[in-house]
Amino acid sequence: MAHPHLARAARDAVGAFVTLTPDLARQRAAALGSPPPHAPPLWGVPTAVKDLNLTAGVRTTFGSPLFADFVPDVSDAVVLAMEAAGMVSLGKTSTPELGSPCYTEPEGLPPAVTPWDPTRMAGGSSGGAAAAVAAGLVPVAQGSDGGGSIRIPASCCGLVGLKPTRGRISGAPMYGDPVGLATAGPLARTVRDAAALLDVLAGRRPGDPAWAPEPTGTFLAACDRDPGRLRIARFVEPVIAAVDVDPECVRAWADASTLLESLGHEVVDVPVPLPPEAVPVFETCWAVLTAMSVPDLDGSGEPDPRLRPLTRWLTEQGRAVGGPELGLAIGAMRRFAAAALEQLAAYDAVLTPTLASPPLPVGAIRDDIDPARDFEAQKAFTPWTSAWNVTGMPAVSLPLHQTPDGLPVGVMLAARPAEEELLLSLAAQVELAAPWAHRKPAGW
Repeated sequence: MAHPHLARAARDAVGAFVTLTPDLARQRAAALGSPPPHAPPLWGVPTAVKDLNLTAGVRTTFGSPLFADFVPDVSDAVVLAMEAAGMVSLGKTSTPELGSPCYTEPEGLPPAVTPWDPTRMAGGSSGGAAAAVAAGLVPVAQGSDGGGSIRIPASCCGLVGLKPTRGRISGAPMYGDPVGLATAGPLARTVRDAAALLDVLAGRRPGDPAWAPEPTGTFLAACDRDPGRLRIARFVEPVIAAVDVDPECVRAWADASTLLESLGHEVVDVPVPLPPEAVPVFETCWAVLTAMSVPDLDGSGEPDPRLRPLTRWLTEQGRAVGGPELGLAIGAMRRFAAAALEQLAAYDAVLTPTLASPPLPVGAIRDDIDPARDFEAQKAFTPWTSAWNVTGMPAVSLPLHQTPDGLPVGVMLAARPAEEELLLSLAAQVELAAPWAHRKPAGW
């Protein structure tokens, strides 16, 4: 492992890391030695682990003061997969409390910011991971995504962020999301780098409750395939909030449509595939997942006062949901998902903006006085991303656009369930036609 990456991480000026592990990284690099014959493509490559992922012997706080001193004795499947591929973690990347908000401003720590403008947010909840990659602290990093938490920071930081299909990556050993919204996935500067990390992360464990079909080859190899002429659906109307979309985000989406047509694809306008009635169903599930993550340390049933107001608010809502009500909500969400998948089945991909605006100033969304207003502002900023968590479809944010003052703006492509290979071949074709890897923020 190149020691310059440790030096860069130590000079972190973008709020990327909450815990650095330089001694462990050096030990790991020394133990790896020279690459063996046929070593995986990311053997010896520095990376980082999101602070939501169990990492044996390394403090894992889940972005919360409640877990400030928690050191797991096991690593989860994501961490084990990166280690098995010969990757070297430099530490834990910043995440908001329990990974819930779409901004990364953890209590008592610097906010994660986009290196394109350090007064603006890196997004969330994989904000630290995205900031680390965008600032050149690590080449690639793992994030997780339950409502957009990989794709949101990818758009804010000018990266490729891929949410894989449901069941592609194991949630072992905790299996903490019985609803099926969340998955791990890669953040990278190029489609090929994201595909290489997906190859590392993908794979089933014997105890997994669901899994995606095996790919026909490697995801990296899919980047070299011609996707053929595709039918691509598109819509720009927000899904989960009535919000005016920033003209730069509309422009990015329109320009991407033109680019796709120039590559020979058919682009078709379609109605929004999820109805407004799906939104409160998603919110019920989201609140319960938050409540499930909060321990009742004193047995009072009241959220711990050390929790952020937003977390307490969501926890109170989640604990008020009864078992039958949650079961009905999950069933309703699956029916909404089925209807959307049937509506989109005739299309090879779906194009939308990633976010409703370029990256916002730090603190623009957070509202500790009125958590309900905070939550509504999050929905207004991210009105498309959670749709593909509901359906389980793979989706990728691509850094195709910049505002006149240089802020990154992503566009999002989704594909049918388990069709990451097609999605990556299309994304690689788009990158070849309109490359972005040459763009680097100041201080790179």
